[in-house]
Amino acid sequence: MLDELGLVFYPRGSEAGQEAAVRALAHQMLAGRLTPRELASRIHQWFSHQLPLAERLAELDDEYDIVEYGDRTLAQLDAEVTAEAQRPARGRPDQNRLS
Repeated sequence: MLDELGLVFYPRGSEAGQEAAVRALAHQMLAGRLTPRELASRIHQWFSHQLPLAERLAELDDEYDIVEYGDRTLAQLDAEVTAEAQRPARGRPDQNRLS
């Protein structure tokens, strides 16, 4: 039935399923339903630093915690999260990430 609807079944806990969740969250942020901070926080909370596709977003969540002590502004951090969210939203594999 899922095939007929064009939907994919992801086994619970599978990396493919986790990556699909990251893509869905990224789309929500890009559509304005989540703030960049909310996206980074959810990614970090749900996947920690264990999912390569979302690793940079988890790192950026850590940076929100120390932004007041660094040389970056909150706006700059939000912009980096937004840019990073575009990668999984487009479905680009992690290994194609430009540094």
